[in-house]
Amino acid sequence: MKKVYVLDTNVLIQAPSAFLCFEENTVIIPVVVLEELDNLKKDEGERGMNVRKAIRGLEQLRGRGCLTAGVEMENGGLLKVEKNYVDVELPPDFHEHKQDNRILKVCKGLAEDLDEPVILVTKDILLRIKAQLLGLTAEDFTTEQVAEEEIQYRGREEVFVPEEAFKDFRKKGVSVDKVYCTDEAGEICRPTLYENEFVLLKADQSSRKTHLGRVENGMIKKLEYQKAKPYGVTPRNSGQYFMQEALMQPASKAPLVIVKGMAGTSKTFYSLAVGLEKVLNQPTGEYRRILICRPNAQFDSDIGFLPGDEQEKISPLLRPVIDNLEQLIDSDEKERYANEAELQGKIDEIFDRGIIQAEAMNFIRGRSIAKTYLIIDEAQNMTPDQVKGIITRAGRDTKIILIGDPNQIDRPFLDERTNGLSYASEHMKGSPLCWQLTFNASECERSELAMDAIQRL
Repeated sequence: MKKVYVLDTNVLIQAPSAFLCFEENTVIIPVVVLEELDNLKKDEGERGMNVRKAIRGLEQLRGRGCLTAGVEMENGGLLKVEKNYVDVELPPDFHEHKQDNRILKVCKGLAEDLDEPVILVTKDILLRIKAQLLGLTAEDFTTEQVAEEEIQYRGREEVFVPEEAFKDFRKKGVSVDKVYCTDEAGEICRPTLYENEFVLLKADQSSRKTHLGRVENGMIKKLEYQKAKPYGVTPRNSGQYFMQEALMQPASKAPLVIVKGMAGTSKTFYSLAVGLEKVLNQPTGEYRRILICRPNAQFDSDIGFLPGDEQEKISPLLRPVIDNLEQLIDSDEKERYANEAELQGKIDEIFDRGIIQAEAMNFIRGRSIAKTYLIIDEAQNMTPDQVKGIITRAGRDTKIILIGDPNQIDRPFLDERTNGLSYASEHMKGSPLCWQLTFNASECERSELAMDAIQRL
């Protein structure tokens, strides 16, 4: 049975081509949504760009016929702009001047006139609640949603391996067909291992014996950079060994690295350490520079109104990066902050020499970035559309590192299942060009207090 979907403005802001995602059903865009798009079309940043993209999409369909009468789309569905139902009555406490309530009027009117199910699609939780109060069906826009966090791809697995194969692992590796796991009932099962997935191997005769490996062409092979110490940093847990392996690999082999994990797991710290090792300690020309972007809700809304040039605007948002640089540049923990001016001078020199550069996300759009070690910190604050744009900006010999915590999202209408970091992780799973890792809670290295808080709060 065909359905009628009424789209809210925020759906088109997040996914400009959303009206093409409902197959052969009817898609309704209320006039009030067009008014909101008109008010937002001159906005700077991602929101304004997506609004303009949605408007262009509507214009293409308008060329096929009258939108108020309905225009057939290539997927067999029908798109219609609805300008009626302005006189539909709502409860007295639903003020008519509010745009959300004007959308509810359209939904209520359509539900009363049509035989097909009418469904409101919105990212606004409160609007979905208001729709339910009126007896209307409302849903989130789920096309770009990934699996729930508990079952999302982690890029790592723990498996058992027969004792004999375990002994020869460093010389020969081991076939993925020889490893196994146990389920909750203690039964043996074969894990599904993806290309580039990291593996903690345990000898089945003694689980205390372990090796670290990575899946490649049906084999689990030992790590190539297990003994490396980028910029003097030594891994402290298996997660950091896995991350080091992914970061140290050349861009030709591992052009995309995705790392998820809670605060204190050294995601930013280790990314900077490897970048400095490649650009400063071993200047072989592999990368020209380290480029850091830190997506933030402020970048798309407020950066144009802050005083100063681009670097002055970005610097407050890069304070966490500076904190990590302080620890890397001066590795002596006892003397690190003895001379604050000297430490700041070393950091300023790195930026002045162009070894590390920082840019706002909206200034990267449309560029082709070559021979660059590109770190996207706090990538969970990116939309799926943004992450697509960033990954497709990668030029020759560029390495992109997406790092973040899907549980620490600052951006409206994004959550653990719709943010760009999780979206990229799920869709790039199994790609030979993408290496991934999710840190465990036990791998927090920030402080004893941070670890205790993670477990208690």
